[in-house]
Amino acid sequence: MIGQAISRVDGPFKVTGQATYAHEHWEAGQPLYGFILGATIGRGRITLIDASRAEHSPGVRKVMTYRNAPAQGAPDESIPSLYWRAQPVLTNPEIRHYGEPVALVVAGTFEQARAAASLIDIEYAVEPGNYDFATRQDQSYVPKVVNGRMEAETSVGDFDSGFNSAAVKVDQRYTTPYQFSHPMEPNACLAVPRGDDLILYVSAQIVDSARASVANTLRIDPERILVVTPYVGGGFGSKLGIHSETILAALAARQLNEPVKVVLTRQQIFHLMGLRPTTSQRVRLGAGKDGRLVAIAHEVNMYTSPHEEYAEQTAATTRALYAAPNRWTSHRLTPLDLPRGEDVRAPGEAPGLLAVESAMDELAYALAMDPIELRIRNEPKVHPETGIPFSDRRLVECMREGARRFGWDQRPAQPASLRKGRWLVGYGMAAAIRMHFQGPAKARVRMCPDGTAVVQSDMTDIGGGTYTILAQVAAERLGLPIDRVRVEIGRSDFPVSWGSGGSWGAANSSTAVYRACEALREKLLASARDKSEALSEIVARNHPEGLEAEGEIVSMEKDPNYRAYSLNTYGAHFAEVGVDVDTAEIRLRRMLGVFAAGRFLNPKTARSQLIGGMTFGVSYALHEQAVVDTRSGAFVNRDLAEYLVPVHADIPELDAVLLDGFDDKANVLGVKGIGELGVCGSAAAVTNAVFNATGVRVRDFPITLEKVLPGLPLMEA
Repeated sequence: MIGQAISRVDGPFKVTGQATYAHEHWEAGQPLYGFILGATIGRGRITLIDASRAEHSPGVRKVMTYRNAPAQGAPDESIPSLYWRAQPVLTNPEIRHYGEPVALVVAGTFEQARAAASLIDIEYAVEPGNYDFATRQDQSYVPKVVNGRMEAETSVGDFDSGFNSAAVKVDQRYTTPYQFSHPMEPNACLAVPRGDDLILYVSAQIVDSARASVANTLRIDPERILVVTPYVGGGFGSKLGIHSETILAALAARQLNEPVKVVLTRQQIFHLMGLRPTTSQRVRLGAGKDGRLVAIAHEVNMYTSPHEEYAEQTAATTRALYAAPNRWTSHRLTPLDLPRGEDVRAPGEAPGLLAVESAMDELAYALAMDPIELRIRNEPKVHPETGIPFSDRRLVECMREGARRFGWDQRPAQPASLRKGRWLVGYGMAAAIRMHFQGPAKARVRMCPDGTAVVQSDMTDIGGGTYTILAQVAAERLGLPIDRVRVEIGRSDFPVSWGSGGSWGAANSSTAVYRACEALREKLLASARDKSEALSEIVARNHPEGLEAEGEIVSMEKDPNYRAYSLNTYGAHFAEVGVDVDTAEIRLRRMLGVFAAGRFLNPKTARSQLIGGMTFGVSYALHEQAVVDTRSGAFVNRDLAEYLVPVHADIPELDAVLLDGFDDKANVLGVKGIGELGVCGSAAAVTNAVFNATGVRVRDFPITLEKVLPGLPLMEA
């Protein structure tokens, strides 16, 4: 059962509209609706706020501002992750970024609440704000640690000496823009009071962090909060923690003692969600004429909020990727008055690999060497910085298999040398690597008297196939058909997990389910009459009320394998693009990814995730860019008409090939995370293909027409 390409067990519920998302719960009857009003300045303070007109508007039940909002808990920085900390809202008149909530209007309908919000009169004392990353980089500082509690800086050997002595050098700076997750389902919460208790129907990737954050903010016992999130319409990092919509819905519901529903508009997401920080990355590569690296440095400067520090682990990507005796990586943060940074689609690896794999392509051209051969020559035998062995590393196999399938031998060695009609055609490739994370997770499995099994965990399904893979694991270990297994997830009264995010969800939760099944089997086999007796028969005879057991997996800090081995997933991306000879229009023609991530629980859902990640990479290379108005701190392209993402016409033939394996250092199932692996390196493959097609090297992303057009070679008609 494990490893079979089974269609999603929750698929029929989704296509028939039976899957219930946060905004669609009606168990509590007709709710009130809340609308958030955001600040129209980037920094300053409220000097006057008059809600009288709004309060007398039709249907309005409550207008909440800093003047009448309940007291809330403050963020406790001793809690390692900001996602578990308090998230207070409307606590004072200070404005820290554009769009920050200044009021919540609650009314009988959404339209009434939105109309009334426009009637609130507000005056501000505007203060000078810092919004321009390009002009503030000299104000940067080195954080104590970066995402994942990793070191901010690392050094091996003597980089300066090694780089200065290198025969061939690359020294370039790459810039990446602000980006947002933008799942199809906007962030939403329905808060339902039940006396002193509170039910939250919320769109959240981690149930435990949602409950802890709300409890810490409202200063109540977490046991009084029930979080319900059976289906999540995408997250991509934006729902790892909860935000103002959930806190404000909870505050209003408790004050009014009625259900309150708050949903963000697409425009509000740009200022009320966290974002991927913009970066400036300097990559230096020094190599001998044979292509072997003697020095590698990756220095990253990125934006952070001065109020809530976030340091994406962008340079950490380089630490395990290529061998070189002299190494230097560093992270620096530049404070700006913008919304806080948060995890967005492969944080660290996505922007880091775009820079490093572009630089490796530049080095390959400088050496007149095939880009794959260059990478293979610099393949490390052990982790280049720590010296510990890799648990399972198949990067070279991914590159060679991808080259064979893609037809890499047809790649034009000379840029701008292959033309098909009005299109210049180019090939590009890039390597992919992502660290495999492990977090604590528990699961409960129950065998029922009727021969069915029930799996329970607060694990969430954000579209990756959690319902299906957990059913597969339980079905195999208990000897049941998959339709005899029912998976119940996404509730805080189920065993606690780390939820979905960071590509850790499938491996963590499936291992916990596996161990729960093993514990259950041991209980049942102790009372078996015959070794060939079905588990369902043992339950029916000896346990008429059913029998259950729990299983768990510990955090990576407590797992000795994470000290003894470097655990990663790997891949190789290949892209073919066409560039119009007259307009510089860029079109992806085809793309291939080959991936190795241990054992694949379900190749059908895995391939779907990887293709989705590759699509994000295309978006990263050619489309996405949130633009800040440096006068006000507002994102000016705050809708999906101007914040560009690929549409169907932008994504032609994509294929993902899975190299199935088994990493016994990862867990008992040999499984590692794949959710974000498809994003890692895919943007660089597209970028390198654009250079191969045109001879124009773009280092300021995304690649747009005006960055390519001036450098296009003159072509005969």
